[in-house]
Amino acid sequence: MRILETERLTLSELTADDAPFILELLMSRGFRENIGDRGVRDVESAGGYIERARAGYAANGFGLWRCDLKSTGEAAGLCGLVKRDGLEHPDVGYAFLERFWGGGLATEAAAACLAYGRETLKLPVIVAITTPANVGSQAVLRKIGLRDAGLVRIPGNDHDSSFFTTEEL
Repeated sequence: MRILETERLTLSELTADDAPFILELLMSRGFRENIGDRGVRDVESAGGYIERARAGYAANGFGLWRCDLKSTGEAAGLCGLVKRDGLEHPDVGYAFLERFWGGGLATEAAAACLAYGRETLKLPVIVAITTPANVGSQAVLRKIGLRDAGLVRIPGNDHDSSFFTTEEL
């Protein structure tokens, strides 16, 4: 199901057919270094990841959505809103295949998801986390209007994450 569109992207719910794409994305060096190992090693475990994402759509009314290039239909990444344990508010998250880095797609998708969360879902506060070393992702979060709010530790992580919020500080 299509959720929203930007100038260059169409954001849609993941389906079982997306397992090869999810495998490629989650096994990429950039995903594993900047987001973490999600235990996806084959198409079957990618299918499990998709099932969990779809359960999130049903439970929360949002989740990570596949970002397809309008020009080619190719899946370039994921972006959306996530309800994470340890965070009071939904957070905007994204990951793109490395061949699409540097072209502004993450900023475009994240800004659209932030607007969707505020305007359509009426979420009063939206947050984001990233690794402290991921300065590119931090720049994206600042560009879309989130404020740096220090560090936070998410349950299950053995490291702190940089924390951003839409709230006035």
